[in-house]
Amino acid sequence: MEEELFTSGRNIPNIDPSLQIWHWPISVYLFLGGLAAGLLFFAALSTVLKKEDETPATVKYAIIVAPIALVLGLMALFYDLTHKIFFWQLYTTVRIESPMSWGAWVLLFITPLSMLWVFSYWKDIFPKMDLRLSFLEKFRLFLAKNRMKMAYVLIPLSIILGIYTGILLSAFNARPLWNNAILGPLFLVSGLSTAAATIILFSKSHSERSLFSKIDVGLIIIELALIVHMIMGYWAGSEVQLEAMELLVNGEFTVMFFVFVIILGLLLPGLLEIMELRGYKVPVVVPAILILIGGLVFRFVMVEAGQLTRYLY
Repeated sequence: MEEELFTSGRNIPNIDPSLQIWHWPISVYLFLGGLAAGLLFFAALSTVLKKEDETPATVKYAIIVAPIALVLGLMALFYDLTHKIFFWQLYTTVRIESPMSWGAWVLLFITPLSMLWVFSYWKDIFPKMDLRLSFLEKFRLFLAKNRMKMAYVLIPLSIILGIYTGILLSAFNARPLWNNAILGPLFLVSGLSTAAATIILFSKSHSERSLFSKIDVGLIIIELALIVHMIMGYWAGSEVQLEAMELLVNGEFTVMFFVFVIILGLLLPGLLEIMELRGYKVPVVVPAILILIGGLVFRFVMVEAGQLTRYLY
């Protein structure tokens, strides 16, 4: 018979409660939701500012990714659900205090709106594909005339969606790594940055690429500042928050966090974009892809590491 000696009454494997239920679909969903929110925000803002002609990729082409990202994100979320046939019960009530309720209702409205936005630009996106049915063409013209109204609705919805992807984690007060109010703004800024990178990939206009490179550099600086603020918050917190921070700065997620998120996902692409803005020849695809990879890895790190942290006293 094998004898085991427990020296603590807490954190006993298979006895004390633990959270290991959120896997890769949740990380993918958070990334795609933030990306879609950023793309919709920039497209709607460009329309409100009447800059559509100056930012064609923003309002017409890169925006195609938004409804695709939302649908794929919802599929990942649905795949992760344990009781799939009861998902509709989220829409039988509105709970102001519940981030999941906010997310469910925002996604209900923003997903079809993103599809309608893309459809309003059908002739620009697919010039060789005519809408053979007359009622579809009339509907497209109706959407095109009301694009400004859609933009005014999309701006607050996209901001809520972007912040919600972070608040969804920070609402779990029992997880020290997630119990941080900075996650909402941080995930929003990260989503905007990945959206700016996507627009740079789609854009064929030098002026538009330069504009979003400048925007992205600013967002990277803000994101780095928020990450520093988040770590300092853990540093000034309780013992469990210090232990949670150790996972990022001196633990099993340190390499993923500092190498793939901070260095390759933020500092290096930011430097490359600054060099490109100053006249150096830098392939725009390189910093853009690095930012997208860094944004995805950041979600994986926060979701996986957060589940390992807990309050034990």
